[in-house]
Amino acid sequence: MHSLDSLSRFSIPGQLRFHAHPTGLIFAEIDHAAGVASLCLQGAHLTSFRPKSQPEPVVWVSEAARYLPGKSIRGGVPVCWPWFGPHASESSFPAHGFARTVPWAVVDSGASQGATHLTLQLQPSDATRAQWPHDTPVSLRIRVSEVLEMDLITHNATAQPLPLSEALHTYFQVGDIAEVQLLGLDGCSYLDKTEAFARKQQQGAVRFAAETDRVYVDTSAECVIVDPLLQRRIRIAKQGSASTVVWTPWEQKAAAMGDFTAQGWRNMLCVESANAADNALTLQPGETHTLSVRYSAEAL
Repeated sequence: MHSLDSLSRFSIPGQLRFHAHPTGLIFAEIDHAAGVASLCLQGAHLTSFRPKSQPEPVVWVSEAARYLPGKSIRGGVPVCWPWFGPHASESSFPAHGFARTVPWAVVDSGASQGATHLTLQLQPSDATRAQWPHDTPVSLRIRVSEVLEMDLITHNATAQPLPLSEALHTYFQVGDIAEVQLLGLDGCSYLDKTEAFARKQQQGAVRFAAETDRVYVDTSAECVIVDPLLQRRIRIAKQGSASTVVWTPWEQKAAAMGDFTAQGWRNMLCVESANAADNALTLQPGETHTLSVRYSAEAL
């Protein structure tokens, strides 16, 4: 794992610095002229992003989030890899893979093309190899300006095809979940996790009045969160992703999780760019796959 001293070579005066949380986790803080972001090196977990043109963050993190070694953080952009949901055969393995709770190393940083950028690579260990005994280097590249861009890049360095499912599990900040609508999925088929994965078809905008947990399949469309209270649209564009996961826990489930404040669930909506369910990948020997997202906000 990195020490703060070893990270100094990646710092950029006035734009990128590193600091240690009281629990020992190390964070990167990016302060670009047009946007700010924070990222925890454990899990390459982006915990906040706000364009400086916006009074409120675009990426939400719970006020009750816990920043502990080996534990996932509630909010931000957890990296779900190399599987999404439960493991196909081992129920003892963590849901959504191990990437979001293990150390990643900073391998590059810089300021170019109008953005501050940072690249991290997952560090395999005996514990991760016990769950995923495959040589598949994976990195996350982020670029911060007035927009946030993220690339999750997986390379199959083995001589055999490998299954892969993945997601950037992004929590977006909203004024009130009951007031927003999500555009871009009209007509799409989805699997409804709240009804035993029943297959349904979306009609019109997605609106929220209860727990929602859906995997929309065969869609690469841009999604837009329309937020009348915060008077903005959040645009979620993606490439290399054929699934979109939409999730809100609602009151009862959020209360049972323990890392939401009493009303915190009202201020978030997960719209996840994924390759999951029908759209799980098979990565061929020598193949590299990139899942890319671009998040921006604009006034209504």
